[in-house]
Amino acid sequence: MMLRAALVLLLLAPPALAQPAARTPAETRQAQLDQLFEALKAAPDTQGGQLVEARIRALWSRAVSPAAALLLQRGVRNIQSNATADALEDFDAALVLEPGAADGWLLRAQAYARLGDTAAAARDLQEALRLEPRHFGALVQLSQLQEETGDLRGALRSLDAALALHPKLPGGDQRRRELVRRVEGVAL
Repeated sequence: MMLRAALVLLLLAPPALAQPAARTPAETRQAQLDQLFEALKAAPDTQGGQLVEARIRALWSRAVSPAAALLLQRGVRNIQSNATADALEDFDAALVLEPGAADGWLLRAQAYARLGDTAAAARDLQEALRLEPRHFGALVQLSQLQEETGDLRGALRSLDAALALHPKLPGGDQRRRELVRRVEGVAL
């Protein structure tokens, strides 16, 4: 209970208390991410983990310009509407505006994967992870892609990396058990 209270206090701390005034916005965002990733590792349960995850994702999304954010949102809507080619165009345009946005690369990787271009999806996931090595969403997506292509050991490694960052990842432990079972089955 005490851990949960500390987690809530950390998440609700006003920005003025959580950051020195001399930092640039990027440095402030990085310091906040560092705190949130520590809180994510210490989350007492799945609900606490999802709360911290939402804060991390919010910081990631605020790191892009409004125009790029609109393009990314439109791309997500297009994927949900099965207009994957249109989504790919939106993500391409967003990445022209914000090539440093790890979420843009992740979303475009999802579009490529839906179109069956696993090589392009893998390249985009690698770029997302180069930009944000702690991007647990990109690690999970990479794990799924590796599993689909038959690289079960790679899928397990990627999932383990995601779980090291986000131990309370919803469904993560169950998926890990299944991958371990399949990897051990292949080894026999």
